[in-house]
Amino acid sequence: MSLFILEMKVKNRTMVRTMIITITVFIVLGFILMVTIGVVQNKPLQQKYKYGIVLDAGSSHTSVYIYEWPAEKENNTGMVQQKHACNVKGKGISSYSDKPTLAGASLKECMDEACEAIPVHRHSETPIYLGATAGMRLLKLGNKSASEEVLKSVGQFLQTYPFSYQGARIITGQEEGAFGWITVNYLSNNFGKASTTFGALDLGGASTQITFVTAKVESQDNTIDFRLYGNDYHLYTHSFLCYGKDQVLKMSLSKSINSKHGQTDIIALEDPCFHEGYNVTMTFQSVFNSPCVGRLNLTQNTFTHVGLGKWSECHTVVRKVFQKSECKYSTCSFNGVFQPPVHGNFGAFSAFYFVMDFLNLTAGSLDKAQSKLQEYCALPWNTIKKMYPHVKEKYLAEYCFSGTYILTLLEDGYNFTSDNWNYIRFIKKIGESDAGWTLGYMLNLTNMIPAEAPDKPLLPYGGYVTFMLLLSFLILSLCLLAYKFTGSVCY
Repeated sequence: MSLFILEMKVKNRTMVRTMIITITVFIVLGFILMVTIGVVQNKPLQQKYKYGIVLDAGSSHTSVYIYEWPAEKENNTGMVQQKHACNVKGKGISSYSDKPTLAGASLKECMDEACEAIPVHRHSETPIYLGATAGMRLLKLGNKSASEEVLKSVGQFLQTYPFSYQGARIITGQEEGAFGWITVNYLSNNFGKASTTFGALDLGGASTQITFVTAKVESQDNTIDFRLYGNDYHLYTHSFLCYGKDQVLKMSLSKSINSKHGQTDIIALEDPCFHEGYNVTMTFQSVFNSPCVGRLNLTQNTFTHVGLGKWSECHTVVRKVFQKSECKYSTCSFNGVFQPPVHGNFGAFSAFYFVMDFLNLTAGSLDKAQSKLQEYCALPWNTIKKMYPHVKEKYLAEYCFSGTYILTLLEDGYNFTSDNWNYIRFIKKIGESDAGWTLGYMLNLTNMIPAEAPDKPLLPYGGYVTFMLLLSFLILSLCLLAYKFTGSVCY
């Protein structure tokens, strides 16, 4: 009888231990399942996006950019990406100064594309901005009321769309340079890191901008400060109005015309910056219709623009648009404007890229670029037209001049040398986004770049899940080990 009772007690203890172990295993597995489900549950099942629209109303054309970003990660660097871009047909909005009511209507095709590209349920919350640059700055200088009417026209037109209209304004050259710098470094994920930032070089039809971080300050007119992601950035930035490639061509032609004025009637103007065989009739009005050049009273209306195709002479002509003799600071770029010595890497975009890419000069040394450009400029005009039959002749004719101007601007204007020439990177896009001021403009206006670095979790998502799983298995293992070595279970 006592033996039977003893066997029953042994069996009961075994059953109890088995049950306790089983329950313990289920508890731990339940804990693991609970943690896993909790983490997965907090991760969005479907990514939700927000959108923003910026119109770049440049001197030669207008572009519409649509940006998108994950709704739950608005303040993470590099998260905003370009979704869509549309180039408005025709010239820039400043060309509508005589008929300002047509300026707004010119945007219709691209704005209709924006409606299609952005989900309908996001339309009302999508901000839309229009920033006008140097072309409108020049129009404002020459005809303030006309510039106001053009902006009024585009503003009224944009408000007919279901987006959240945030205004149309002429941005300053300093803003254009600074926002271009933000764009390049945001897309390159340079903010919030110990790595150095890129400088920014921008060239349009009517102005050029240079921006980079510096510790040297001699002119408060050329500095701007940002605090981004917990880091302070002290920038040098300057915008040269009238030194975009189109306005510089007018300046160069006007200087050549003025040098001949009074000697005799100007029937033909020989130009070393255009290909030999190039022969086009031009109006004086087309040269002297800008605030960037002076006025000239002539009895005749037209002249013949004749190309010579001599690069070395062209280089000499282009250098005359830069005034380098006067500088009241320790160092200057040109026209007496303070500029500290350039240093580090630079991203050169907009017309810097498009011209240099066409001429295949985006890589290599400064000497090599000058040599290749000299060979290109020496090609006869008929040969050039046969080589590039699909390029509009107006643009094709100007590449020799524009390429020469870019090399001269970078070397003589901004003081780059053969030693640091390869630090310049000619870029069109960074990832899938165009380099330019528009993204930086939107990021600034929407406060999507915080002054302080956003709080980060102790562990990344994947690390957190791994840690919790390992911890749970560790608890189970300890319970089993305790049972094995002590003959008991965990209570």
